[in-house]
Amino acid sequence: MKERKKESILMASLRLFSRNGFHNTTIPIIAKEMKMSVGNIYNYFPSKNNLAKCAIKFAASILASTLRKINDKDLTSKEKIHEFTKAYYDIIEISPEIIEYFLRVYLSNRSLFDDEKDGGFALASEFVDEVKRLIDDGVKKRELREQNFFVSFSVFIGTLGGMTFLNGENVLEKKPIHYANEVSETIYRALKA
Repeated sequence: MKERKKESILMASLRLFSRNGFHNTTIPIIAKEMKMSVGNIYNYFPSKNNLAKCAIKFAASILASTLRKINDKDLTSKEKIHEFTKAYYDIIEISPEIIEYFLRVYLSNRSLFDDEKDGGFALASEFVDEVKRLIDDGVKKRELREQNFFVSFSVFIGTLGGMTFLNGENVLEKKPIHYANEVSETIYRALKA
């Protein structure tokens, strides 16, 4: 029960941080959204910064879980990239705050998340590890070319993120899922051996 309540607080926080920005979202606003007392929120998260970091880990774990299921399948790298692209765009459709939080809050407020032992890239490590697994597996199968991981990661996530940004800016004529085939093909071509 306590874990479900914690997840509910995280989802509400993701929505509010994404919509209002980090600095304009306070613990009292989150508490009001949750119909909880401010003190009760602090029982789950000792500070707003801690809540923001937990939200990054939570969003990353959702993406990691999605990609892990795909990585566990006996598919080619091209098929895995395609399946994840579709799943990623499904997440945008169902829970856009998960991705928007990452793009609009985390990336634009990096200094809040940069501490020496539990910040920055480490907050999303569960997802980063699954992307690395997909790429490493593709290199071993000679389906993807061996190159610097951060370049590969940037191609993979940057392409998905770019379309997410365009969607958030209401520039796309259709929903992102409509572009999934083209996007996954673009990622694959950029990474293939």
